[in-house]
Amino acid sequence: MITVMKFGGTSVGSPEALQRVAKIVMDEKNDKVVVVSAMSGITNFLVSLADNIGDKDDAVKQFEKKHLDTASHILDAKQMQEFMKEFTPRLNKFKTLLSDENAMKDPYFKDNVTSQGERFSSLLLSHVLRAEGVESVALTSEDCGIFAEGRPLSGSADLSKTESAMAMNVKPYLRKGIVPVITGFYGIKDGVPLTFGRGGSDYSAAVVANAMNADLLEIWTDVDGFMSADPRIVPDAIKIDEMNFGEAAELAYFGAKVLHPRTIEPVRRKHIPLKVKNSFSPEEPGTIIHHLRKPKDELLRSVAVKTDLSIIAISSAEIAFHPEMVARIIKKIAENEVVIYSISTSLSTVAFLVHNNDVKSILLKLNALESGDIERIEVKNDVALVCAVGDNLLSKCGVSGDIFTAVKEAKANVEMISEGASDVSLNFVVPMSRVIDVVRILHKKYVGEDAP
Repeated sequence: MITVMKFGGTSVGSPEALQRVAKIVMDEKNDKVVVVSAMSGITNFLVSLADNIGDKDDAVKQFEKKHLDTASHILDAKQMQEFMKEFTPRLNKFKTLLSDENAMKDPYFKDNVTSQGERFSSLLLSHVLRAEGVESVALTSEDCGIFAEGRPLSGSADLSKTESAMAMNVKPYLRKGIVPVITGFYGIKDGVPLTFGRGGSDYSAAVVANAMNADLLEIWTDVDGFMSADPRIVPDAIKIDEMNFGEAAELAYFGAKVLHPRTIEPVRRKHIPLKVKNSFSPEEPGTIIHHLRKPKDELLRSVAVKTDLSIIAISSAEIAFHPEMVARIIKKIAENEVVIYSISTSLSTVAFLVHNNDVKSILLKLNALESGDIERIEVKNDVALVCAVGDNLLSKCGVSGDIFTAVKEAKANVEMISEGASDVSLNFVVPMSRVIDVVRILHKKYVGEDAP
């Protein structure tokens, strides 16, 4: 039995947190592989550094101090000596990277800089485990053979190549009873780091679980699991004990911040159960996500929200009969790797739901199209996407009517609807000014205290 355990930035963000994580790892009876994020705050620090190298010497000193202060709080003098044998070469490589003018011209330079945090958090945790008497080894993505493909700052794992490499590079440690602690967040493309996007360590852990043919993936974070709504919006939100992969994927993509949206697919492919747990309350059972779940007699299970969005509506005569025109429009938008959260079409209009921050760049791209393609572009800013998740929503009569009755009670207009793409969710857009009321009324009527 193999359990892959992933710990986020807050879970490894202090000496106390690291010691708590070490105990959690030690309590796991199965063979285990650990994946870690950078210490909390470090990735943001590195992103700023990559954008403006500036006084790199001072930056490296801050980075070094953060990790050495943490290590010295936990390790004794002899253990620190062993730690420094690995820490110093890694730090020297980091310093060399920041001074290498050729490396700075590489399109993957930012990936290289921003992935440095995981190299040191994994080293810290590995030595904390050793201090507790657990045999452990700190492995980078390079050591393991986590292969990536894609554009800078937006990589995806090559699951097949990664599985073959990890069978040779990681599994032998398990056979010897050694716990590997692996860097999250990035893989390797042509010998250089390629990151999986912000929050990508969850995805890394799922890739590792897939490659190791694990029996369970545990994502240890700072919340008790998936909730029926954001507790900041709905104070009486309840924890969801069990979900299927489809529900979790929809909620993660459309606003729930418990998991990186891409975490589900690598484990879903091999039906590997995923458990979300709180490293600060390890006794809590968390949320289990797996292939099959017994259906429950309830309209909704959770309501998630994605805010600060805009609708871009593009009009052209009978656009529905010109799919090649729609393809050109989508291709232009995709050139900036913009995330499109929803698409709606009519005879003469196609509408895209995107983040507010992407509107300007999209309009510039669309203006580059031939003038005959587009008659009019309209933008509606500051809308929010509500994702209502439940069992078999497409097969239940009157679900949409019930949900939109609640929206009407919140005095909100529905600006856009996406229904039918998934049988576990109904997604619709409302003004930002009304979204909190919409979520609270939906939750109260169909999930919380007034639910039938």
